[in-house]
Amino acid sequence: MTLDQPSPEPAWTQIIEPHGHLFDLKLRELWRYRDLIYLFVHRDFVAQYKQTILGPAWHFIQPLFTTLIFTIVFGHIAQISTEGTPPFLFYMAGTVVWTYFANVLTGTSNTFISNAGIFGKVYFPRLAVPVASLLSKLIAFAIQFFFFLCFLGFFIWRGADLNPNAWILLTPLLLILMAALGMGLGVIVSALTTRYRDLTVLVGFGVQLLMYATPIIYPLSALPEPYRAWMALNPIAPIMEAFRFAYLGAGTFSLAGLAYSAVLISITLLIGILLFNKVERTFMDTV
Repeated sequence: MTLDQPSPEPAWTQIIEPHGHLFDLKLRELWRYRDLIYLFVHRDFVAQYKQTILGPAWHFIQPLFTTLIFTIVFGHIAQISTEGTPPFLFYMAGTVVWTYFANVLTGTSNTFISNAGIFGKVYFPRLAVPVASLLSKLIAFAIQFFFFLCFLGFFIWRGADLNPNAWILLTPLLLILMAALGMGLGVIVSALTTRYRDLTVLVGFGVQLLMYATPIIYPLSALPEPYRAWMALNPIAPIMEAFRFAYLGAGTFSLAGLAYSAVLISITLLIGILLFNKVERTFMDTV
């Protein structure tokens, strides 16, 4: 090549195009950016307790103190039935599972607002951010779940009337359902907050209200029959009851209830992703 000849055009390795249609989710592209997702997971997990004294120990402290308060207030003072299981384990089982769902929901609900700066400067699949948030919260859940298993083993060693059973094998499915529901609701809220900022305030308040509408501090069997039917419409209720039944041997476990939850959660997640991808095109004009 001589000096007066133009240099050859660089070969493009990727062409960025808008979503072709509503159901063009580009999940394959999301998989290609898995290294970036890993970096986001590391960032979220490390930054959460950066410059704190106790650091990751908060993963143990939070469920422990929450469980102790629930045990004292609802177990001893209010004397709410725990279906014959030790109140401490009953409340810890509910707290650990609920905390993961709540963290995923709150962590993904501000995706657009919190990442507007980076979204406006560089391209990558925007869905990588809520997926990374979901996975970083999974690490915290694993720590708290191990904490719960330690107490479960201790109570069994002490001779408590507990009956863990083969339904423990459903744990990955239950976890996937809770993660999918948290992410589905979270990305819906994230998409709507680009126009309605009030939702950022409503999320924290709504999560607290939803906790009392879920069998966390009481079993489903403790409710009167008319209220029990309405509670069963909550897709988290069958998951919570199945988790307690698997590990504690108590609860109103139902495969039909889990199937209902799976269908409703799948629809919620699909709607959330579709709305997220639609808002992704124009959100920089509104944030």
